[in-house]
Parts: sequence; structure tokens; C-alpha cells
Amino acid sequence: MNRSPARPGPGSERPSGIPTVKTIAKVVTHSPEETVAFGRDLARELQPPCLALLEGELGTGKTTLVKGIVAGLGAAREEDVTSPSFTLVHEYGSAAKVYHVDLYRVEDARELATLGLEDLEGQDATVLVEWGEKLRGTMAAPCLRVRMEHLGSDDRRIVVERLET
Repeated sequence: MNRSPARPGPGSERPSGIPTVKTIAKVVTHSPEETVAFGRDLARELQPPCLALLEGELGTGKTTLVKGIVAGLGAAREEDVTSPSFTLVHEYGSAAKVYHVDLYRVEDARELATLGLEDLEGQDATVLVEWGEKLRGTMAAPCLRVRMEHLGSDDRRIVVERLET
């Protein structure tokens, strides 16, 4: 069952650190091209500094979505965006920096700490993190969470949530 944090009533305050979650998009794409196009549209929601966590099983299209986001931000062409599975972090753009992080191969908190991702926090950049569920609680609050699900064939369900503390 999906549970959202309880909303405070009139005159009450929201406990510090508990994010407000607002769904800003729910879409099903039917091809890699549609997933890239949705990524281009989603780029309009990303104002630096922004940390976006991409979550989903292997093969759900996270890197395909990132291709569209990076292109939509004007940081690189779609064909220049590749998965950083082995290098762990790719940097795109000069004026508008975009960091593409892939935590698939990161096994534990010790390994995560060696990446130096906290150095990205103070920058006026967009940080896109594949396997973002591995990062929860270790960096500043993300501005977006993107949940992806493989529905069969080329169909993907994408749910985008804005997180505000």
C-alpha cells in the first residue's frame, strides 16, 4: 500500500525533515523515443541546484530518460549521453552543469562515501542519480524522485514526484 506522510491540520506545523510529496507527472511511454521525449519535457521542471533520484529495476529505461533530460537541459546531445555504470559519474555541459551518477555497482555506504558525491551538493548543477534509492538520506533532500516500471515490451510507467521539505 502506498502511504504518504500525514498532512498537518490547520494551525499545526509539518515535522522538520519530512518531505511533502506532490506527483507532477504520471505517464506510460511505449518506445525509447517516447521516453527520451518525456525526458526532454521533464527537463523544464529541473532548476539547479537540483538532485533527482531515478528509481527502478534494471532495464526500466533510466539511462534512456536521462538522455532526454540532459538534451532538454542543453548540456549534451542525446547520442553523447551514456550510462556511467563503470565510471559511476559523467559530467555534461559547461555553462549549465549536469552530473549523471549511476549507483548500480555501489554495494554499501563505505563505497558510496568514496565517490565524493557530497562535493556536488554545493554546486549550481543538476544531479541525476540512477539507482537513487541507494542514496536516500545521505545527501541534501532531492527535488525530484522519478519512479520507473517496466510494463512489458517497450512500455514504461514513469511517475515523477516533487519533494519539498
